[in-house]
Amino acid sequence: MIQDITTSIRTTVVLWLLTALIYPLLILVIGQGIFPAQANGSLIVNDQGQVIGSTLIGQAFSSEEYFWSRPSAVDYSIGEAAAPTGLSGATNLAPSNPDLLALTEERAEILQAANIAPTADLLYSSGSGLDPHISPASAIAQIDRIAAVRNLSLDDLQTLITQNTEGRFLGIFGEPAVNTVTLNLSLDQR
Repeated sequence: MIQDITTSIRTTVVLWLLTALIYPLLILVIGQGIFPAQANGSLIVNDQGQVIGSTLIGQAFSSEEYFWSRPSAVDYSIGEAAAPTGLSGATNLAPSNPDLLALTEERAEILQAANIAPTADLLYSSGSGLDPHISPASAIAQIDRIAAVRNLSLDDLQTLITQNTEGRFLGIFGEPAVNTVTLNLSLDQR
């Protein structure tokens, strides 16, 4: 019985060392050594050295001079309710819920008023509520509005969309998507 207890204590200590110390340190070293930008949140820094966002988290763009991103059920963690850690989440409204239908119709009216053809990702929020990506079709649907406001050519905007379009993961998973955060930052830098 003493031998069994000693063996279980040794096993617990060895597994604790592996899972609580060695593995996390190994992952930290690999992350900081090989993928430092991603390991630190894919942060976007302006010319003054201030963090202005992340390429992984969407932002609310409502101005006419910017590409609009997907709507967010949590308003991209804006306001007092989001402090200090931020919020994420979907609406949790079922497809048959009349509130979801009303919300979708309201968004469609806003898009039609801005002469933008409603697309699924401009009408519905993402599962996390924080997705910065829209489809290339949704970005192209907004080109005329932005070209008029910013006095840019359609070709210049199309080039910016192409430059900020991320392809399929490993070439086969998912769909191409445009990151609205980096796209709007590129617009400001023009």
